[in-house]
Amino acid sequence: MSYSARDDRPADKTARYAEVHQEIVAVLEGESDRVARMATVSAMLADAFPQFFWTGFYVVDPAKPGELVVGPYQGTLGCLRIPFGRGVCGAVAAAGKTRIVDDVEAFPGHIACDSRSRSEVVVPVFDAAGTLIAVLDVDATEVAAFDAVDAAALERLVAQVFAA
Repeated sequence: MSYSARDDRPADKTARYAEVHQEIVAVLEGESDRVARMATVSAMLADAFPQFFWTGFYVVDPAKPGELVVGPYQGTLGCLRIPFGRGVCGAVAAAGKTRIVDDVEAFPGHIACDSRSRSEVVVPVFDAAGTLIAVLDVDATEVAAFDAVDAAALERLVAQVFAA
């Protein structure tokens, strides 16, 4: 496995995801609290991938089922509430499918919580019963920072951490 000169982490994105996935699962072993799990995932992903500008969860509000409310995250101030169907996170919540957005300025109805965000990947998070409980949102300041490798790795991670 190759390593970057900057630190001790694998230079290959797929290998880095596999490594951080194992680390997250190990840290969360025995922890059932959903907020603690989300906070840990956010913190460990943000630490593992310095290019992640904002990493966190928008949680389905049980009092307002058609709305997401900001949950645990790492980064600058996030939007507090996002209706289903609005912006990238709301679109993912409504459709239940991962979205990669290469340029957020080209996404119709994008919500600019921080104007420095230029691209993002958003993954729906389901519980063991298959109910949508949140979306995982990862933003970068670069255009086209995410690809199918990111989407697949993040989908595997949230499936194991929240639906198992």
